[in-house]
Amino acid sequence: MWRHRIPVKKRNNCSHSRPSNMALHLLRTLAVTALLAVPFARAQSPIVDLGYAQYQGAVNTANNITHFLGVRYAAAPLGDLRFRAPQPPVNMSGVVQQATTEPNECLQASTGQSPTNPLETRATEIIATEDCLFLNVYYPSDGAGAPPSELPTLVWIHGGGYIAGAASGSNGEDIINQSARGVVVVLIQYRLGVFGFLPGAAVKENGALNAGLLDQDFALRWVNQHITKFGGDPSKVTIWGESAGAGSVLQHVIANGGQTEPQLFRGAITSSTFLPSQYQFNDRVPELLFSEVVAQTNCTSATDQLACLRAVDATILETANNNINIGGFFGTFLMVPVVDGVFITQRPTLSLLEGKVNGEALLSVTNTFEGTVFVNQNVAVTASQYSLELFPDFGTTQANTVGALYANDGNELFQVDAVQGESIFICPTYYLLNAFPGRSFKGEFAIPPGLHGNDVAYYFPGGVAPPFNNIAFIDAFARSFTSFIINQDPNIKVDPTTITPQWNTFDILHTEMLFNKTADTNEPVVHAITTSNALLERCAFWLSAGNLTAQ
Repeated sequence: MWRHRIPVKKRNNCSHSRPSNMALHLLRTLAVTALLAVPFARAQSPIVDLGYAQYQGAVNTANNITHFLGVRYAAAPLGDLRFRAPQPPVNMSGVVQQATTEPNECLQASTGQSPTNPLETRATEIIATEDCLFLNVYYPSDGAGAPPSELPTLVWIHGGGYIAGAASGSNGEDIINQSARGVVVVLIQYRLGVFGFLPGAAVKENGALNAGLLDQDFALRWVNQHITKFGGDPSKVTIWGESAGAGSVLQHVIANGGQTEPQLFRGAITSSTFLPSQYQFNDRVPELLFSEVVAQTNCTSATDQLACLRAVDATILETANNNINIGGFFGTFLMVPVVDGVFITQRPTLSLLEGKVNGEALLSVTNTFEGTVFVNQNVAVTASQYSLELFPDFGTTQANTVGALYANDGNELFQVDAVQGESIFICPTYYLLNAFPGRSFKGEFAIPPGLHGNDVAYYFPGGVAPPFNNIAFIDAFARSFTSFIINQDPNIKVDPTTITPQWNTFDILHTEMLFNKTADTNEPVVHAITTSNALLERCAFWLSAGNLTAQ
């Protein structure tokens, strides 16, 4: 996807800044932390035995929702386990461990050089460490914390460009409330940045490529094995993510050539599917990234460079992680999944075209203006020029085609925003939808300004109130997702009184459900629309250029 700048001293005309949706994620983190500061009844705290460990959770007596926070699902990926596939947790069955505080998050990286650091707004008690393979579980319970029985289960995968985010950024209670107490919720963490997505042939030879995705897979297998102890049904799992979380959902849909065993989920939900360039693990750009990590950690002269990287102090590796990601082209993310030949067998769009998918049904939502926050709004560039920056393998022919396709799509800046949003987020969503014919539903979130990330506040409205704080709209939008989690169909409603009308599958005349509001009276607007033919034409071009965009 990206014009990689390594080193990046060459391009100084862009003021790199962290996308604004990341700041919103951080505000929600604070809200969730504040909610979790409410005292819970300890006398009624349930204990669960996972075999390798026992955990004691807590009941929120205000709503009788039980939570287990910071449950370890894999061994600490430290020392020789760095850059390797996740391993089972160490046995600690003799001690009951408290699961009542948010887990340490994975080490983070920034995407820009903002004059103020948005990371400073994080809750200070949530520490970023390499030992971060934890998950949170929420379930509706009675006052004593007893679990339900065989409820559909949601596994939420956080976003953040594969370099940021944590389980603490969301509150599973919101989803349970919107489901009329009809689901169990699991929020997972996974290794990020260089710790989770170090590419290159050396990693393939003596490590694990896409370690962050393998963490997610390991967590899904944990759910498959243990969720019954929390009242969930392992045969009724839906995976849902936003941004890189939605990109992760796409990766699991195509994992193992669509033949994952056992099947770890039946439903998939994507909110703003993120599909940046996904190179072959040993292509030029991945090898360049590996070499840069080696150089910035003083491992260049080592006989075994990967062994050297495993021995480097985490703080040194984290500094390199930050520096390399900050140096990327504006609004892009460098440490992302690669085609490893095993877990991800080929370019994602090829797997989708061939129908090699896991899962039975799909619900996908995109926002109207996905690309805006990832484009420097202060730099004048044409759509064709921007495509050359975004996709290093593009030539003049492809760039001219982009210019022609977007020539009538607003002014130049609007066209560039559209190139970014459609090529990376919106069009990959349609490729996903087409891989589930007759089994997929498409929505568009258009509440102004309709930017990437604006929808998340409506999934988790219990913290910071959504900007359009209209109960009818929130119920219509949010409960479409919980209805799908429970029934794999948003038409079988959790709440029959919501204003969402009949929602046809996408393959019926390219039907989408629009979620918007009136400009003058602030009334909810929820109705079916038809996908623009011009948009589908542009998406057809991006699909045809997949070998050059590496998607």
